[in-house]
Parts: sequence; structure tokens; C-alpha cells
Amino acid sequence: MSLVLTGATSQIGFFLRPRLAQRGIAVAAISRRPAADALPNERWLQADLAEGLPLAPLSECRTLVSFGPLDGLGRWLRTQSQLPFARLIATGSMSVESKADSQDAAERALVARLQTAEADIRQACERLGIAWTLLRPTLIYGAGLDKSLTPIARRAMRTRLFPIPMAQGLRQPVHADDIAQAVVAALDGRADNLVVPIGGGERLPYQQMFERVRASLPVATLPVFVPQLVMQALTRLKPALRGPVSRLDADLIADNTRLIERLGVQPRRFAPVFA
Repeated sequence: MSLVLTGATSQIGFFLRPRLAQRGIAVAAISRRPAADALPNERWLQADLAEGLPLAPLSECRTLVSFGPLDGLGRWLRTQSQLPFARLIATGSMSVESKADSQDAAERALVARLQTAEADIRQACERLGIAWTLLRPTLIYGAGLDKSLTPIARRAMRTRLFPIPMAQGLRQPVHADDIAQAVVAALDGRADNLVVPIGGGERLPYQQMFERVRASLPVATLPVFVPQLVMQALTRLKPALRGPVSRLDADLIADNTRLIERLGVQPRRFAPVFA
């Protein structure tokens, strides 16, 4: 088997590449950044999906795995009349559901882009005769490359203060390696033409999620509990916070039924490690 992997340097790619190498799967890794050290059966191409993939050197690949922006993938697929791929596996986001009614216009625009991208991908794949699988993960962690929990942890290690919002909405953070496992499982077609939500193996209150991140840090930090009234006041200074603050007590979770029953992946409990 051979496949194309876009977003190869992403946090999911960090865990997927060794899993593919262990299985002897040939990988054409695509990244906008300079190539990383190649693993066995892996070759690197520097390219940007937004500008189109170099199809000539990818003609023997039958699967496309994409961790890049979903809207860029959708736009590119729309322009193609023929592709060598028989299967596409791409990651989107559960934000397409959880932020649909956001108070923030930018978040609603993001949802609209995700919805359009998913529709474009499905329609293009059906036109091109490509089986598709769309993975919708919740909050991703695990490789230290995320833009949510890791920046909070690093700031706390630097300042020795750890703000903890006092909120009880459920969260279901998912480890990037569990998503990588789902991709490997989907390679045999068991989730063809399906949307697969992916959450972690544990649902926990927002405040507890932050407390667990704090407990995982290698340095002592002082917890600073932040009431929701304070968070709401901050939205006047930073309107971009309106969406996240409005969801503090909302449950942002995923139904893992398809993940478990179709792909056989049992995601791990939330146990972050920050160095």
C-alpha cells in the first residue's frame, strides 16, 4: 500500500508517520515546511495543497490522507477532473457542530467554511469515484503542537500562575495518537463514506480539565480560579472571547459509537504530559 499524507508535520502526523512505517506502508509526505527526517518507506515533497499537489510523482498512491485545512482540500478537489486515489481520509473538526450557534461572527463564519468544505469533499469524491472518510475530532492534545492547552501550560510554567475558569461544561479532549489509530483503521475501508466523530475516552468538566493540566506540569504553579462573571467582563475588552465564554457551561462532546464499532479504536482517558 502507498499513500499521500498532507499536513505531515501536524500533531496527528507526528503520531501517524511511525505507525505507517511500522506497517511498511509507503508514504509520500507533503508539507509546506522543509522536509523532516524521513522514516523507512517515506519520501518528502515540499508543496502547499492550496496551490495544488504535484500529481505526477504521486501517481502510484491510492490513498490520500489530509490533515491540512479542510476548506483548502475541498477547493482543490473541486478543480480536479481525475485523481489516482481510491480513498480519501481527512480531518475536520467537531466545531462544525459545537460552534454552529456561536455568539461570535468569526466562529459562525468558521462553521460555514467547514460545512461548505465537507460538502465540497463529499460531492467531489462522489464525482471522482473516491471513497471518503471525514474524521471530526474534539479538542486535540498530545504532541505539544496544539494551540489550545499547550500555550496555556507554557504560559503557566513561565509565570507560575495557572488561571482556572470556574465552569462545568463537559469537555472530551482527544489524544492525537488516537486519531492516528483511527486513520490506520480506516485505511481498509471500514468507515468509507462516513463522518466519524472522535472524542477522548473521558468526559470531564471544564474546570477539572484545567486542573488536570495544571497537575501535569513539571513545576509548581499557583491556581487562580476565575469566576464566570469575570470571564464575561473580559469579553467587553476582547470580543473574540464571547464565543468561548458563552460555551463554558455547554457540553462539547462527541459520540464515539462509530469510532469504537467501525474502527475498533478505544480512545484513552485524559492524561496530559507537559515538559
